[in-house]
Amino acid sequence: MTETVNIYDAKTHLSRLVDRAAAGEDIVIARAGKPLVRLVPVEQKAPRQPGLLAHLNIDLPDEFFFDPLPEDEQKYWE
Repeated sequence: MTETVNIYDAKTHLSRLVDRAAAGEDIVIARAGKPLVRLVPVEQKAPRQPGLLAHLNIDLPDEFFFDPLPEDEQKYWE
């Protein structure tokens, strides 16, 4: 169920509203009865796992990293 809270009350009770939104409640903050924003929790992303593409066996020669760039590409880096 969505609860609409006046912006003045939201400023007064922000900490409580944040806790409730983080727990999954739907909180809408309004000014003069007109909804302005919705308070929602930030999605937690799964941590990155290194080596997910290791099976691709991408092998780049050293020249790829150490040879100078061609002149037409070099101008973009100067």
